[in-house]
Amino acid sequence: MEPEVGTNRTAVAEFILLGLVKTEELQSLVLVLFLLAYLVTIGGNLSILAAILVESKLHTPMYFFLGNLSVVDVGCITVTVPPMLGRLLSHKQTISHGACLSQLFFFHLLSGIDCFLLTAMAYDRFLAICRPLTYSTRMSQTVQRILVAVSWACSFTNTLTHTVAMSTLNFCGPNVINHFYCDLPQLFQLSCSSTQLNELLIFAMGFMMAGAPVVLIVTSYIHVAAAVLRIRSAEGRKKAFSTCGSHLTVVCLFYGTGIFNYMRLGSEEASDKDKGVGIFNTVINPMLNPLIYSLRNPDVQGALWRVLVGRRSLT
Repeated sequence: MEPEVGTNRTAVAEFILLGLVKTEELQSLVLVLFLLAYLVTIGGNLSILAAILVESKLHTPMYFFLGNLSVVDVGCITVTVPPMLGRLLSHKQTISHGACLSQLFFFHLLSGIDCFLLTAMAYDRFLAICRPLTYSTRMSQTVQRILVAVSWACSFTNTLTHTVAMSTLNFCGPNVINHFYCDLPQLFQLSCSSTQLNELLIFAMGFMMAGAPVVLIVTSYIHVAAAVLRIRSAEGRKKAFSTCGSHLTVVCLFYGTGIFNYMRLGSEEASDKDKGVGIFNTVINPMLNPLIYSLRNPDVQGALWRVLVGRRSLT
């Protein structure tokens, strides 16, 4: 630890990340499992991205947003898992204060973009099903790019606010983080200065990052459900619902774990649960997204097959 010089200077130069397990045998197992999960996630998301690029049938707004989601998922798992694997290999659990804040920044930046991309995808489904006649004009390429740019801008604003607020906190006592990456709740517990402002910021900015998107997603799907139920043929209803089912599954997984993690600050005894939620946020969700979006989608499956065998679509 460094001596504290001023009121806003941190006395802790580095933190100790305990990781997921303590015994060496289990650490080896975790190393193998998370390395495989990382490779599967990278391969799955890059395959989805390649399929979208090479398959003309997938050159639609929904898959434009899905391609961006795949890029963000690759970044999200890369921010957290490779550093953890490096610490397991080197048997070094420390992370510098600056590196910890950097990891915090990029993780929340990418997670925030996820929030808005999922909202844009819900809006796309609303226009496609409820406003089909004006869909092509309301969801033009310009609109798509604006929605992605706004996603980045809003997430950047939120993340920068939290990171700057975190950098003003003093850490002059324990420096052990019972987690495998740096995140807000665990750092709040170690601060020896008041975190009241930081926690208020989480709830205030949480409305922009989670509250508003959830309201928009729910509203969009209420209109979608009403429109689908007016379709007379059972086959038509089934097809319409199937186009939304994958997206709704991803939304529930993403927001369910996020709300559990950040809406119960101050609970010190739930550190093991935090690790489980962290695994969902950083590993399982990015790994499952390609599977969820391709499982019941013949167009994506066909495009993935063509990517694997090296053949482009003829249409």
